[in-house]
Amino acid sequence: MPEDGFTIQAYVNVLTEGLVPRWAWNSFLTSAAVTLITVTISALAGYALSRLRFVGRQMVIVLIIASIMIPAQILIVPLFQLMLSLNLVDTYWGIILPQVVAAPMVFILKKFFDQIPFELEEAALMDGASRFRIFRSIVLPLSRPILGAVAIFVFIGAWNNFLWPFIVINDSSLMTLPTGLQTVMSAYGIQYAQQMAQAVLAALPLIVVFMFFQRQIIKSVATTGITGT
Repeated sequence: MPEDGFTIQAYVNVLTEGLVPRWAWNSFLTSAAVTLITVTISALAGYALSRLRFVGRQMVIVLIIASIMIPAQILIVPLFQLMLSLNLVDTYWGIILPQVVAAPMVFILKKFFDQIPFELEEAALMDGASRFRIFRSIVLPLSRPILGAVAIFVFIGAWNNFLWPFIVINDSSLMTLPTGLQTVMSAYGIQYAQQMAQAVLAALPLIVVFMFFQRQIIKSVATTGITGT
């Protein structure tokens, strides 16, 4: 078989040599943290914009929609300067924090919460339940499909993010998988068997996530027709 053939040995080499397992762990750790924090912030913000009435609410919604149209590349320099001033360059938090504010996810969840009938919350309000208790006990259980879909989209985006980790991380032991693989490719050139094995291994967690949560994505689309009475 040719030297560059796509063999099982290529997978073994990828898993046992270099920092690939470390990069995979870094990608999983940072992507999971970004997903957890982003879903939490987006759900709280979306519910507040959907149910609470406060001064400047419409302006906040307009700013969220406007921020969706801003290319992420424009924010690279100020974000890097901020991470530098906070001493978060070459840290996990330097990768995680700039990714946790996701305006599109806030808007998606806000629109979903708008469709949940308010009558479901009125009884709890009359019984003296707080807004947070209503959010936790009533709204979140009804929102599991859309929360699952949002979590999947955020996880995939964080896992595949190359530009920001490439800029904020210089320590090879802290690199994520996309950044580390690109570094290896640039240093040693293209080795087709290894590169194909690395590509498959990099995509494998995303495939597993989708297989486990594909029902949540389908259900979130099916339940977007909920309307109030």
